[in-house]
Amino acid sequence: MSLDVAAVQRALRAGRLDAWLLYDFHGSNPIAARLAGLTDGAHMTTRRWFYLIPASGEPRGLVHAIERHNLDALPGDKAVYAGRHQLEAGLAALLDGLGRIAMEYSPGCAIPYLSRVDAGTAEVLRERGVEIVSSGDLVQQFEAAWDADQLASHRTASAALYRIKDRAFAAVASALRASTPLTEYDVQQQMVGWFDQEGLVSDSAPVVAIGANSGDPHYLPAAERSRPIVAGEVLLLDLWGKMNRPGAVFADITWVAVTARRVPAEPVRAVRAIVEARDAAVTLVEEAVRAGRDLRGWEVDRAARTVLEQAGYGDRILHRTGHSLGESVHGNGVHLDDYETHDDRRVLPGAGFTIEPGLYFETFGVRTEINMFRGPHEAIVTGPRQMEIIALGD
Repeated sequence: MSLDVAAVQRALRAGRLDAWLLYDFHGSNPIAARLAGLTDGAHMTTRRWFYLIPASGEPRGLVHAIERHNLDALPGDKAVYAGRHQLEAGLAALLDGLGRIAMEYSPGCAIPYLSRVDAGTAEVLRERGVEIVSSGDLVQQFEAAWDADQLASHRTASAALYRIKDRAFAAVASALRASTPLTEYDVQQQMVGWFDQEGLVSDSAPVVAIGANSGDPHYLPAAERSRPIVAGEVLLLDLWGKMNRPGAVFADITWVAVTARRVPAEPVRAVRAIVEARDAAVTLVEEAVRAGRDLRGWEVDRAARTVLEQAGYGDRILHRTGHSLGESVHGNGVHLDDYETHDDRRVLPGAGFTIEPGLYFETFGVRTEINMFRGPHEAIVTGPRQMEIIALGD
């Protein structure tokens, strides 16, 4: 990706930061590596490198002698080190005169996706008199924000996922009518074939979970571990994918059905609760964007979770309300989380994310998952919303 140094510097000055220091060792910080353009497979990164973008003035780097050309594509001078004493001297020169610097650091590891700088490196830098603050919002602006082409790729992937979801439910309904044996794994593998037909790629086959398995948020069927699709149970589909082209970003959806003509009362009640929670989160995002006010990830999670708790389901929540979407299904932008962590990053323009409240019981689980995009002046839901549980029986 192309790093816009001038835009970074404007953001640093706005945030009253002296610099942004990108650092990586052997792939320990994929965020820094992507920003520096080192994820194309053409560079060996077996040694520590640093690239500092000051709030004003020319950027500068520090690279190992055997990998001295890794940062050549980036502007600014590069100092070279080999031995550890040269590294220490190089760091002292790199940080000279700086006070507050941003790095991929999260106080208390509140946001594990962002917390990429190891404790020892942070100690070394602090010993040289700098204060390290989180680069969370900088990462959102310059690594995680979608451009117009990425939003278009997301919409294309989203439409394909909805088609695959519909085909999967139709296949299950057909098998039930014909009393044809069908397992979770059978349905999953049909969906994998449809992914290929649609030009989608993913890091995993979809979740197809029936009955008690739907109560496990990360259950995945396998050939040797798969339940038959039988009548009268909750069926959950969770599928995520992106178009097979550079720069494409993910879409990620979850829908639920019951393999019966009539839906039992408890799944109906649970789905109504998660639908209300989801829509409360959507409304909060939409209203904040229209009002032009800052909105933090934790606030959106709290809005959804409050609905579930007031409905009496507080002890049936197992995860946050949503996660960032990017070129990886779990992106580096803001997560909607005040449950597993406390994500105080802002929901900035260019952010794509899921909203996916779920409830999990011993015999079934339900989740509704949609995707949102936060543009400069509006927030949009990028696909249909499930409003009630689907009945698949005759």
